[in-house]
Amino acid sequence: MGDALLTSVLGAAPLNGPGPLFLLLLALAIDAAAGDWIGRVLPDPAALAQRVCAWADRRLNRVERGKTARLLRGALVVLALVLAAVAIGLIVERIGAQSRGWLLELAVILATLRGRSAWARVRAVRRALDKGGVAPARDAVAPLTRRHAFSLDEHGIARAAIEAAAKGFARKLVAPVFGYALLGVPGLLVWAVVDGADTALGHAGVRHERFGQTAARLDDALNALPARLAAVLLALAAPFAGAKAGGAFRTMMRDGGKAASLNMGWPTAAMAGALGLALGGPHRDGGVVITEPWIGEGRARATAADIGRALAVYAVAGLILALLVALLLWGIAGL
Repeated sequence: MGDALLTSVLGAAPLNGPGPLFLLLLALAIDAAAGDWIGRVLPDPAALAQRVCAWADRRLNRVERGKTARLLRGALVVLALVLAAVAIGLIVERIGAQSRGWLLELAVILATLRGRSAWARVRAVRRALDKGGVAPARDAVAPLTRRHAFSLDEHGIARAAIEAAAKGFARKLVAPVFGYALLGVPGLLVWAVVDGADTALGHAGVRHERFGQTAARLDDALNALPARLAAVLLALAAPFAGAKAGGAFRTMMRDGGKAASLNMGWPTAAMAGALGLALGGPHRDGGVVITEPWIGEGRARATAADIGRALAVYAVAGLILALLVALLLWGIAGL
């Protein structure tokens, strides 16, 4: 792990191959251009970890066991995933240090970056609203939100899609870039498996209160800095996409800590302020009203056009992120 950190920071190149920061920049370009196709070809480590956790949940998280036993079993599942991620990451980096082995490292980065896929899934919601109306848009937004999608009206669907764009930028683009830039492939894969574990186990409720506690807490810790960096990038991107940087920064600082999620309120607040919207808020889950705070003080009646504006902010923020990686690479190359 120490070697991975040193290699990432110094930008040392493997034998006959590009250095880690160049690989990261190349991966960002490929993901932006062909991320949808890449996502269908390469397995997603986060999705693989999610399936492992779902299997462990069925086998180990039984109601007859005590709270402490369920907590320990959930922690062991996450620990096993993290250790496996570190081991595989070190092996990939060892292979990557050989001639043409960097191609394997590039493939692992591409498998984990899902920035284009997250963007495209939100775009699909906008297209469904524009062409088919509420019913197909509910189907499109359902995988992107933990809200009860079939109780959402047009404006609720648009808000959920915009929130998904902000969170997707933070979780599927900024966080893996941050993990790889800081700790190389081991850091990248650790972030991915924890993201998958949190998706599978980090739900509120009695069943996962103990078994998923480790996954949820570790996910909060790993995303603390990337989520805030993502919020800043969204705010910086706002004026280049017809939105408001000042509103993004003000709302981020005021409402970033209001969301139920410890971290995802920050990019959500930045997006809300940039677009002049109010996101979050109360929603129905079946016959029950779930009370959540509003984030932002603008319009709550978001539309398909607002989804398009959010996608533009996302795209420009992604370009700024790539520019930061390029500047870091240029700076190291000049040392």
